Amino acid sequence: MSRSPVKLVIASTTSTQNSGLFDVLIPAFEKAARSGLKVEVIAVGTGQAMRLAKKGGVDLLFVHDPFREEKFVAEGYGVNRRLVMHNDFVIVGPGSDPARIKGLTSAVDAFELIAEAEATFVSRADDSGTNVREQDLWDDAGVSPNGRDWYVEAGAKMSDTLLLASEQKAYTLSDRGTFLNYASRIGLKVLVAGDTLLKNQYSVIAVSPAAFPGVKYREAMDFISYVTSPEGQGLIARYKKHGVNAFIPDAVPSAAAKRARGRR
Repeated sequence: MSRSPVKLVIASTTSTQNSGLFDVLIPAFEKAARSGLKVEVIAVGTGQAMRLAKKGGVDLLFVHDPFREEKFVAEGYGVNRRLVMHNDFVIVGPGSDPARIKGLTSAVDAFELIAEAEATFVSRADDSGTNVREQDLWDDAGVSPNGRDWYVEAGAKMSDTLLLASEQKAYTLSDRGTFLNYASRIGLKVLVAGDTLLKNQYSVIAVSPAAFPGVKYREAMDFISYVTSPEGQGLIARYKKHGVNAFIPDAVPSAAAKRARGRR
């Protein structure tokens, strides 16, 4: 009787899933594993992903909130955190740009103008890494948007937030990968990008086998090894949407990664 394949459960930010990268990365990893290993992705906000991991409900995290990641490891829930890749957050909105933020180099200035104009802004409002970064930008701008008529809390993943913002001709903060994957389906444009505050770093973390002996630690480390290897990093470097690199690999300074950096 054949044995069921081993299943590796990854809790991932929805932006990694919504960007389409996992549709390429995971099949390649499963093929490279050559052991019948299957990957299941639970795509949720970073906060929820970490809560699942703190209960031992998943084997690996693939997230983008450095402060909470470091705390997660320091508290003994995770081990072997590795940087994998980065892209950036972008402030997107309708072509009419009622707050007149297009071309600004400061994300904080853009948020201040959106608030002053009381232009509709759709927030993920889901405790994701993107949502945390958005709240940090409002804090830096000295704005408390919650409860304002122009501030819409979607409580949704990135793709659904983009679709809602498009319907409402509103602004929102998006990771570049998901925006590129949905650009042809929505009526929004990138209006502000390039601020250092908008860098979006992704990491993988194995859930600690000392804290949760039942986790698939060996398989989690196999995945970490693959996505940080020249093969995995090269695949990430080659992943594009509309001719644009969706992510820049960070673990291996490969020729493919260098070429990707040169094209951004």
